[in-house]
Amino acid sequence: METTQQKNRIILLWPNGAPTSNGLAGVELEDTPNAISNISTPSLLVYPASKPNGKAILMCPGGGLSKISIGHEGRDMAAWFNAQGITYAVLKYRMPNGHREVPLDDVRQGIRILRNYAEEWKISKVGVMGASIGGYIAGHAAVFSVDNEQPDFQILLYPVISMLPHLTHLKSKERLLGANPTHEEEMAFSLELHVNALTPPAFIALASDDEAVSPENSVLYYLALLKNKVSASLHIYPKGGHSFGFRDSFVYKHLWTEELEKWLSTIE
Repeated sequence: METTQQKNRIILLWPNGAPTSNGLAGVELEDTPNAISNISTPSLLVYPASKPNGKAILMCPGGGLSKISIGHEGRDMAAWFNAQGITYAVLKYRMPNGHREVPLDDVRQGIRILRNYAEEWKISKVGVMGASIGGYIAGHAAVFSVDNEQPDFQILLYPVISMLPHLTHLKSKERLLGANPTHEEEMAFSLELHVNALTPPAFIALASDDEAVSPENSVLYYLALLKNKVSASLHIYPKGGHSFGFRDSFVYKHLWTEELEKWLSTIE
């Protein structure tokens, strides 16, 4: 029997060179298991569904813009999505390293690539998903992209949403915008301030005891979606902290995954 691991596929995002370099070179590093850094050649790790239902999801793992947590916020979810007929792709995006547009270019290119494979993998809807700062990268694509670069839906796990100092994850903000962004730049990159009626539907899950990324990020984003009459589903669990991802140790894992499965069934 073919396994998910046997059928995955790696696709380079920019085989002819990225529009902007992040200035990093050399080999990728995996200092701890499933934590990849020094990425200079971004790629998609794709798990095509054997019995596709028309949906594909591009996952942006977290890692504070210093690494990519490619296990519990990436590869570990592949079999679960494939079992539902969803083609699943993990985005191995580049760190900004002083070039804020780099990870944002990568997520849009990932969406374009999945749409380019629509016929081969029988895809009619492409969603974007992200955890922590990966949730910001996914949300940025959902809020600011247009045409074939905009996803059809978004799934955010304990996301960074705002770049305003009292809300954001400060280290991630500094790595994205630099040490001293202007207030205008902070506002320009705060997703909750730019939601509009064309923003795609959202599923958001987090824990209220998250001490790394304030739950206010998700709440404000949810309220902005409601204000603009965008369909949104918000799930806040009392315990779990930050970065629970697909870990079995998260006591509400079965709840959030069951709710996500139901929600995905409503995306037509």
